[in-house]
Amino acid sequence: MGDSMKNQLVSAIQLQEVEMQEKPGDNKQGSSNTGNETFTVEEAVETIGFGRFHVMLFIIMGSANIVEAMEIMLLAVVSPEIRCEWRLDDWQVALVSTMVFLGFMLCGVLGGYLADRYGRWKVVFGGFVWSAYFSLLTSFAPSYGWFIFLRSMVGCGVAGVSQGFVLKTEFIPAKYRAILLPLASIFWMFGSMLIIILGMLVVPTWGWRWMIRFSVTPSVILLLLFQFIPESARYNVSVGNVAAAVETLQQIAKMNRVSLPPGRLVELQSEKRGGWRILFSPSFRRTSLLLWYTWFVASFIYYGSVLGSSELLEKNLLCLTDPDQEHQVKHQNQDGLCHCIPFQLRDYQTLLISCLGEVALVPVNICLLNVLGRKLSLTVLQLGAAIFFMLLNICTTMFGFTVLLFLLRSLVSMNFNVVYIYTAEVYPTVARSLGMGFCTSFSRIGGMIAPFIAQVGSVFFQRTIQVSFQVFHPYLALCVLQVLMSQSVILALSPFAMACVICALANLFLPIETKGRALLQSS
Repeated sequence: MGDSMKNQLVSAIQLQEVEMQEKPGDNKQGSSNTGNETFTVEEAVETIGFGRFHVMLFIIMGSANIVEAMEIMLLAVVSPEIRCEWRLDDWQVALVSTMVFLGFMLCGVLGGYLADRYGRWKVVFGGFVWSAYFSLLTSFAPSYGWFIFLRSMVGCGVAGVSQGFVLKTEFIPAKYRAILLPLASIFWMFGSMLIIILGMLVVPTWGWRWMIRFSVTPSVILLLLFQFIPESARYNVSVGNVAAAVETLQQIAKMNRVSLPPGRLVELQSEKRGGWRILFSPSFRRTSLLLWYTWFVASFIYYGSVLGSSELLEKNLLCLTDPDQEHQVKHQNQDGLCHCIPFQLRDYQTLLISCLGEVALVPVNICLLNVLGRKLSLTVLQLGAAIFFMLLNICTTMFGFTVLLFLLRSLVSMNFNVVYIYTAEVYPTVARSLGMGFCTSFSRIGGMIAPFIAQVGSVFFQRTIQVSFQVFHPYLALCVLQVLMSQSVILALSPFAMACVICALANLFLPIETKGRALLQSS
């Protein structure tokens, strides 16, 4: 009797093993089919976790920042050269940067709308092609008018490329966003340094036109690599293309060597994709208004630090205790000759070192995001930036100025990182790209104003020098010069510090903290 029961038990076990081998899908999902078990994109992303796909995503999409940084930072390197070639006034040099940001502003909202309506991937890819094409044409600009027009077209393309941040964010699990997204600033720093190195190596020998032609190369390479990045699964679900979303998630899971959650992917399709009314709904009205100002200030202070430092170095408006002979000669140039002063090796080196500041404090940035959260991090960073803007007024050595500029660039860069992360996390998928587009457009208003603010101190300073040399004894004029130079730098930098303080207080009124929160699919 005992042997008979044992034989029956063994037969049952063998039969169960055969059924498991024949129907692995049924076993894998278990009772999910009978119970109609489902999962969302958010659950799938969290289940897949971090793996090889995200490494590839981080490298390729992070490299998009190289293109954006090179196109924006190119202005700081080219400004002295085009000033010399076309004998431009200060306002004309500032207008170059303004036109780039104008193109970015006008196309930022359009790019966000198109990304929410027709897909993130298409807009980012089109932005790559557009910006590379018009950037190349810029190198053949026959006049100043053509140059600013073509640079504004480049700004439109960069607006599309910036939507890559949304595409990247929608693939990253919540607990990794505060780590991976700040680390992407490494690529921005690399792009900034690359354009400065190109300027240092190419401009003195071949000229600024060849520097721009070489700068297009990363865009062409990224056009080839971008083919490995899929469309956002969150976007595909929002438009009802569940099959494409499942296929994308399966590919990612396979690449990361994990399995999707059991059941089938289900998500409600939204008919309000790309609707600007969502941004003004009761849930997001105050958030949108405060974020627009925050983005304005983030861009205002970032490009103020970049273009302002370029202006200070080009015209030697610094209060230095150890100026070399070359910088002293620049101080004494008259009759407008100082309008044409190319960067020297020492100036390039200072800009390079300051670029390192954008990644040097990334660990601090990550700690702030994970400990203080997004809102409080913004307040701390903006108050710190206000302090260092004012510290640039003190008389110090060239090394001391480089250290101050290094720390200032660190703070304004970290602030930009937090603003990007918070914006991508706070808006739902159906309006995330449009929300980002509106924010980036407002940020470019800050970028448009910053060059003119940076010029105020220099214009005031130059006129004061001319009057002092005509009225006073040269030695007395040098004493007056030192005092008024300090006054003019304060005049140029105070608006940036004030904007930081006001924005730091305003950020305390943001109604939503996104630390550790899942990305919303709909409002």
